Amino acid sequence: RLRPYQQRGFDWLTTLGRLGLGACLADDMGLGKTVMATAHLLARRTSTDRPSLVVCPTSVLANWSRELKRFAPSLRVGRYHGLDRDASEIEALDVVLTTYGLLVRDEDILADVDWDVVILDEAQAIKNPDSQRARAARRVQAAHRVVMTGTPMENRLDELWSLMEFLLPGLLGRRATFRRTVALPIERFGDRAVAARLRKAIAPF
Repeated sequence: RLRPYQQRGFDWLTTLGRLGLGACLADDMGLGKTVMATAHLLARRTSTDRPSLVVCPTSVLANWSRELKRFAPSLRVGRYHGLDRDASEIEALDVVLTTYGLLVRDEDILADVDWDVVILDEAQAIKNPDSQRARAARRVQAAHRVVMTGTPMENRLDELWSLMEFLLPGLLGRRATFRRTVALPIERFGDRAVAARLRKAIAPF
């Protein structure tokens, strides 16, 4: 049973999903981001037969398997991981679990699948927009894109741009323009008006 704030998070995810808009689930650690995402995956299965993809660090792959088995036993879940991974099994699954390493290594294979939901867990992994991980993530095609992270921005606004470019390509404009007209005024000069406009632009997501 979802707690009230988790129910609100789930409702928000499903609403953005119906609209085809990306979502950054940025609750603090321990508040149930995985449970809300699992509920979202379950709800999506009633209207599609396409698989969904969860990308996470190798250290939490087993945790995702346990959580899905516990809270969503009706979902067919498989790992795309290890030396014996088989891309031919993907279409027979509801949820595919993989790692950021394989997102890069098998970029062409994963980018060729018509995914329903793609979830990036610990999404600070793509905070550098020039990294192979970020580039591979942006190539993945999905009806709904979700990132989960307690730290959507750790050091620079460039990291926030990278997350939003995955979720809603073009929302914050070109990177060079964003740096010049948004990041620089906020980071160097503390421009509150620019910060308020940025906050307003990304708040719904």
